[in-house]
Amino acid sequence: MTPYLLYSDGNGQIFEDTTLYSVGRSGWDALPIPEDEWIELPNGGNLYELPGRKGIGIDVETGEMRLCDKGWAVAAFIPPAHTGFYLAAYETQADAPVLPLFCYVAAGWYNDKFYVPAMRIEQDIRQEAAGYDETKINNGLEVLTNAYPHNRLVKHLADNCALTYNCPAARNFFLGRWECPIPTSPACNANCIGCISFQPEDETIVSPQDRLQFKPTAAEIVEFTVPHLETAPYPIVSFGQGCEGEPLLMWETIKESIIEIRKHTQKGSININTNGSKPAAVEQLMKAGLNSIRVSLNSAQKDIYTKYYRPNNYEFEDIVESLRVVRKYGGWASINYFVFPGMTDSIAEFDALCELIRTTGLSMIQWRSFNIDPDWYLGKMGVTEPGECMGIKQMIELIHEEFPDVKFGYFNPPMERMKDFDAAFAH
Repeated sequence: MTPYLLYSDGNGQIFEDTTLYSVGRSGWDALPIPEDEWIELPNGGNLYELPGRKGIGIDVETGEMRLCDKGWAVAAFIPPAHTGFYLAAYETQADAPVLPLFCYVAAGWYNDKFYVPAMRIEQDIRQEAAGYDETKINNGLEVLTNAYPHNRLVKHLADNCALTYNCPAARNFFLGRWECPIPTSPACNANCIGCISFQPEDETIVSPQDRLQFKPTAAEIVEFTVPHLETAPYPIVSFGQGCEGEPLLMWETIKESIIEIRKHTQKGSININTNGSKPAAVEQLMKAGLNSIRVSLNSAQKDIYTKYYRPNNYEFEDIVESLRVVRKYGGWASINYFVFPGMTDSIAEFDALCELIRTTGLSMIQWRSFNIDPDWYLGKMGVTEPGECMGIKQMIELIHEEFPDVKFGYFNPPMERMKDFDAAFAH
């Protein structure tokens, strides 16, 4: 099975070109996609038109690669719990706009269905598109905003996150289930190229979210998180969200919150999503009762990490130490690993990731397709030749062979799953 190339007519309609087979992109290169790496586009996935870009395919008759002369290239957004193996392959024209901060996975058409080169990396259903009932969400919004009329965080989660951005985690909070988000920090100590909550005014891309504008108090945090931990199935509360800066800059407030939460309930787990820049603060939080950490990184190689994150007053070694600290205290340490075909699966990156796992005792890798314009990212990083690559699927398989105890997934596991990873997850 080899799907046909897709193209858009520029007016929101997508067609197949039966003269061309779909191919994928790794780094700067267009490559054939192995037949066993295609899956049907999962529910919740979408297709994008890529303006100013001509799709690349393999000619059905000659077997040669060539451009599609019809319309614009097409890419797929794959929903949470999935990891893409190849980017969409296209040639970018001189006047093409920079693409917004989404993932751009290759896509094709075969037997009346859309296909993508990807895998389901996570069995947890907590962000399944089919699991969101708008009536129940709206009822939850009304109940919880009335219950906490003066809580600025609940108002932010309602007005900004659930209603404006359709944030899956915020919507789950208002449905009274699973992972509850706690944005805490309006400031950040990194200047990520692809920041989703803040971009300089002179930049060509726009952040998809607005950043939190206030510093919540510990009392505001405790007020709505304790009832969530007490009543939600598989409960987690998570500091560090897409609509904020770096939560460790608010570590004193977070520490106070954790201590106060644990005075009221021992249920559930307390997590922080972070850049891991302050290991001493992480240690304080672990002592207070933090259960898990998820550190985001685009690369396990210091130079590539630094070019993307552009850190202020911290270094790559600090994030490694934060992971070590969490494991030292018996906590669950994950990385939020931004998967970019042609860089993530390079031999150098594989070696660096192995070293990171060995030196930290890492618990879990969350394999997440990188939300960024591929040309723009490679250009900003100054990458012209990423070196020999093995393919994302093979990379995932080799890491599993090398480190069978390291868990793979997409979401922060609840306490039940940390204890028995394969048996318990949100249903």
